Amino acid sequence: MHIDTITSPELAWQQEALCAQTGAEFFFPEPGSSVREAKRICGLCPIRTECLEYALDNDERFGVWGGLSEKERLELRRRSS
Repeated sequence: MHIDTITSPELAWQQEALCAQTGAEFFFPEPGSSVREAKRICGLCPIRTECLEYALDNDERFGVWGGLSEKERLELRRRSS
């Protein structure tokens, strides 16, 4: 039996993300680990902007989204307020 994953239209962009083609360990590293590799992959990703907007709109608190770490997104939110 084969079950297809259903993706809502609002999240269809995630299928095009480079992170979807690599391991989550780059984007959700252990505390204190480097996010350099995740940021490098994000820098090459064609949907980086959509990813960052999603993270900010949904208050994602963990991982690298749109090329920014948790701390960087928090700082961006503070500057935008």
